[in-house]
Amino acid sequence: MMELLLKEGCGFDCSSNTELILSKAVGACGSKIMFSSNDTPAEEYYYANEIGAIINLDDITHIDFLEKIVGKLPETLSCRFNPGGLFKMSNGIMDNPGDSKYGMTEEQIREAFILLQEKGVKHFGLHAFLASNTVTNEYYPMLAAQLFELAVRLHKETGADIRFINLSGGVGIPYQPDQEGNDIAQIGAGVREKFEQIFTPAGMEDIAIYTELGRFMLGPYGALVTKAIHEKHIYKEYIGVDACAVNLMRPAMYGAYHHITVMGKENEPCDHLYDVTGSLCENNDKFAIDRKLPKIEMGDYLFIHDTGAHGFSMGYNYNGKLWSSELLLKTDGSVEMIRRAETARDYFATFDCLPVYKELNRIMENKKI
Repeated sequence: MMELLLKEGCGFDCSSNTELILSKAVGACGSKIMFSSNDTPAEEYYYANEIGAIINLDDITHIDFLEKIVGKLPETLSCRFNPGGLFKMSNGIMDNPGDSKYGMTEEQIREAFILLQEKGVKHFGLHAFLASNTVTNEYYPMLAAQLFELAVRLHKETGADIRFINLSGGVGIPYQPDQEGNDIAQIGAGVREKFEQIFTPAGMEDIAIYTELGRFMLGPYGALVTKAIHEKHIYKEYIGVDACAVNLMRPAMYGAYHHITVMGKENEPCDHLYDVTGSLCENNDKFAIDRKLPKIEMGDYLFIHDTGAHGFSMGYNYNGKLWSSELLLKTDGSVEMIRRAETARDYFATFDCLPVYKELNRIMENKKI
């Protein structure tokens, strides 16, 4: 997937060494990689600098920390901005940057720009992420205006050569079928309008605009396909499937809605009320609660929509559950396995336990298990 995105001209926003390694491995380098991390280990800053990634500092105290690790600071650095307070839009969507662990205050960024110039940094960027999964064309232009105005103030007060603004992510997708999605062209026009209103009079038109629209670009094009394997009739009607929250964490973690289609029954009435559950020993391991669906028979396949972002990437091994395979549906209709399913041998590969390996060998030899 990353190779396909790179061919289309995209770069990568990374927050760990593993993501940096992946980006470098597929051929990205330099300004094609931004490293936006927080509470960052020394080895991750070292590697990000080594491969020439743009480092996005989360805190002013990271300046000395980074300098001790890499010696001479890179010529280009970015700083992450947190305006504090509440971020509210006219449609009532609101987030709370002041309660977020990310970013610096304006005063800290001003101090950071002055200090970084003294230490030899020549070019600067600004980054902010103030709200998540917004389904409104208003968010990005509002965020852009805040960052553009901040850039003008910082340039006037510090003389910093600001080369780019990273508007980050936050542009969401309509997870509910009756929800209206964002109009990306209208969003772009709104950002352009703010650019011309704020940067043009200030003589700062030679500034690049970056975005991190992973969810918007990929979210609707991934799906989790799972089979109904159990049904339970107690105080509610439950359908148990062979996937669980380790395959898709969002419903359990956030109470997030993901639409579900029972394959082959798209035109049947949704006249049964179910909780769709996984097998983890956690009661929040549910893909849907009180969801109206067609009658589900054992063996039916459920197509859980919009998992192309924050799906597989948030997977984990709780209860010793193993990761599923990933399949890529190509434009010609063919399907390619781009990641095989994890095995028990993979799970146990990080520690040395002879009895476990003996048992794995016994299971593999016994075709009945």
